[in-house]
Amino acid sequence: MELTLGITLAVLGAGLLHAGWNALIKSSVGGDALLDTASVVAGSSICGFFVVGFVAFPEASAWPFIAASSVVHFGYYVTLAQAYRTGDLSFAYPLMRGSAPLLVTILGSALLRELPSAQMTLGIVLISLGIVSIALVQGGRRKHPPSAIYWAFANATIIATYTLIDGAGARASGNAASYVTWLIFLEGIPFVVWVVWRRGHPAVAYLRAGWRTGIIGGACSLAAYGIVLWAMTRAPIAAVAALRETSVLFATLMGSLWLKEGFGWRRLAGAASVVAGIAALKL
Repeated sequence: MELTLGITLAVLGAGLLHAGWNALIKSSVGGDALLDTASVVAGSSICGFFVVGFVAFPEASAWPFIAASSVVHFGYYVTLAQAYRTGDLSFAYPLMRGSAPLLVTILGSALLRELPSAQMTLGIVLISLGIVSIALVQGGRRKHPPSAIYWAFANATIIATYTLIDGAGARASGNAASYVTWLIFLEGIPFVVWVVWRRGHPAVAYLRAGWRTGIIGGACSLAAYGIVLWAMTRAPIAAVAALRETSVLFATLMGSLWLKEGFGWRRLAGAASVVAGIAALKL
C-alpha cells in the first residue's frame, strides 16, 4: 500500500470538509454544542439514508465493525460536544485531532501489524507536534479550564479507536463507499434519539430550526469520512490518519478569520511543522 499524490490530495480535501462542519458546530448562534452536534449528526444520517440505495449492501464481514464503530462514535459525539462547550475551536480541535495520529500509529502497530517506516514515523510525529503546538499557543493566549483539555484528550482516544475499527472494517468489506454510507446512516440515530430524550421538545424545535446547517454539515461529514476510509483501503492507516488531521490548519484559519480567535506567528511555526510532516509522508 502506498500514499500516492492522488490519495494525498483527496485526504487533504477531506480535511477541509471536516474542518468545515466542526466550524459550523462552534459558530452556531444558538451556542448549544450538544444540540449543534446532534444537528450535524442527524444531517449526516439523513444524507446517508438517501445514499444507501445507490451503494451495495455491506458484506457480512463488515457488520461487526459497523456495530463496534457505532458504539464508539456515540462516545465521540458526546466528548466532542463537551470539548466545544468548554474550549475554543482553535484550542480543542487541534488537541483532539493532533494527538490521535500518534495513538493510531501505536495501536495500529500493535493490533494491525502495520509498522511504519522511519520516514513515515517522522512525518506522523511532525504533523502531530505541529497540530498540538497550535492548540497550546491558543491555550497560552486565553485561559481554558482543565475540563477542556480532559474532554479533548478523551475525544482523541476515541478518534484513534474508531479510526482503527473503521480502517479495518472498510478493508474487510471490500467496498469503502458501502461501509461508510451504512455506518453514517446508522451510527448517528442512537445519539440523536438520546439527545431528544434528554432535552425533550426544545431539542426537536432546535433541530427543526437548524435543519439547513445540519444537512450541510452532515453532507460534509459523510463526504469527508468516505474519502478517508477509501484512502485507508489503499494506503497505510496511520499515514492517512495523520494526513487527515491537516484539517486542523483549515480549522485554525476558520477560527481566526471566521470566529475571531486569533492566529500569530507561533501558529505559523506549528503550521510549518505540519507541512514538513506532509512532505516527509509523501517524499
